[in-house]
Amino acid sequence: MKSIPSFSSDEAAEDFVATADLSEYDLSRFKPMRFELEPKSASLNMRLPAALLDAIKARAKARGIPYTRYVRMLLESDVMRRKHP
Repeated sequence: MKSIPSFSSDEAAEDFVATADLSEYDLSRFKPMRFELEPKSASLNMRLPAALLDAIKARAKARGIPYTRYVRMLLESDVMRRKHP
C-alpha cells in the first residue's frame, strides 16, 4: 500500500482527498477525530479525589487531548450508551 504524502497546505490536502483513490493508501496509523461543533452553554464543577483526577489526566494525555474534553467524552459516551441499550 502507498503512504500518504505530505502536504504544504490545506488546499493541497483537500485536492488529494478529492482526487485520490484512498483504498490504495495505508490508513492504519490514522486515528478517529471528533470535532466539537456544539457551543458549550453550561458548566459543571465537581470535587474528585486527587488520585482519580490524576488518573483522568494521565488517560487524557495518552490520547493527546485536554482532560476536560476527555471527561466530556466519557459523559457523552455513557449517556449515549444508556439511550441505545
